[in-house]
Amino acid sequence: MSIRHFINLPDIGAETLKGILKQAHSLKAEKFNPPQILEGLSLAMVFDKRSTRTRISFEVAMKQLGGHTIVMSMGEMQIAGSETIEDTSKVLSRFVDAVMLRMSSHENMEELARWASIPIVNGMTNESHPCQIMADLLTIEEKLGNVEGKKIAWFGDYNNVCKTFEQAAPLFGFDLAISTPPDLQPAKPGPRTTYHEDAQAAAKGADVIVTDTWVSMGQEGKAIDKFMPYQVNSALMAQAKEHAIFMHCMPIHQNEEVTQDVLKTKASVIYDEAENRLHAQKAILAWCLEEAGVRVRKRG
Repeated sequence: MSIRHFINLPDIGAETLKGILKQAHSLKAEKFNPPQILEGLSLAMVFDKRSTRTRISFEVAMKQLGGHTIVMSMGEMQIAGSETIEDTSKVLSRFVDAVMLRMSSHENMEELARWASIPIVNGMTNESHPCQIMADLLTIEEKLGNVEGKKIAWFGDYNNVCKTFEQAAPLFGFDLAISTPPDLQPAKPGPRTTYHEDAQAAAKGADVIVTDTWVSMGQEGKAIDKFMPYQVNSALMAQAKEHAIFMHCMPIHQNEEVTQDVLKTKASVIYDEAENRLHAQKAILAWCLEEAGVRVRKRG
C-alpha cells in the first residue's frame, strides 16, 4: 500500500485532486453532521511560525471527522536540536497516523516524507501552499461553477501561493495570468500560465482576481514601493468580468495589496474562502487516511 502524502499537487495528479475537491463539496454539505470517518486516528500538527487559519482549520477538521490532534512548535521538538529528520520522521510514524507540517523549508518536508511510513500533509512551505489552493478552488466552484476554463488573475508577489496556482492550472484546466514586478517574473511560466507586466491587461476578462500580502512573516521591513502598480483596487476590478470575485488567503495588509473599497464589495469572498480551508482539509485528510485501517475497537 503506497503512502498518500499531500505535498506537491503535480505528484498527486489531476483526477485524484478533482476527486478530493468533490469530496470537499460533500463534506461541507455535512458540516453540521460530519461523518466520523477518522475516529480513533491522530494527527500531529507541527509549526515553525505563528498560525491562525492553518492551525484552527486543521484542528477542527480532524476533530469534526472523529479524530484528535497533537500540536507542537518546531522549537519544542528535538528536530530543532541535534535529532535528524530521519529519526524524527520514523518516531512520529510510530506515534500518530499522519503529520501536518507548516514549515519554511520545502526540502526538509520532502525529506521527512521520504522516511515516513504515514501520510505527510503540506500545511505550507516557502515554496508551496497546496491546501490553500484546494480551498480557493472550492470557493471558485461554489461561486462560479466548474473552475475549468476560468481565468484567474494573480497580482503582487510571486510567492508560494502564486507558484501553487501555477501548478494547479494545467491540472484543473483554468488559465492563470500572473502580474508582478518585472524582476519577479517567473523565468518560464508553466502550462496555461501567462505573465503580464501591465496589471490592467492581466485583469482584463478575469473571472477571479487574487492577491496576497507583499510582506510575509520573516520579511518585515521589506520595501513595497515596486508592488504598488499591482495593488487590487476598484480600477483593477473594473477590468474583470462583471461576475468576478476577489480572493485573498489572509492576513491582509489593508490599502497595501488591496484597498478597503474592494474588500467591502460583494465581489469579496475572503471569509467564505477562509472557511473553505476547513472543508478542503477535511477532504485532504480523508483521502490521505482512507487506507489507514486504524479504528478503535468498541466493546460489545
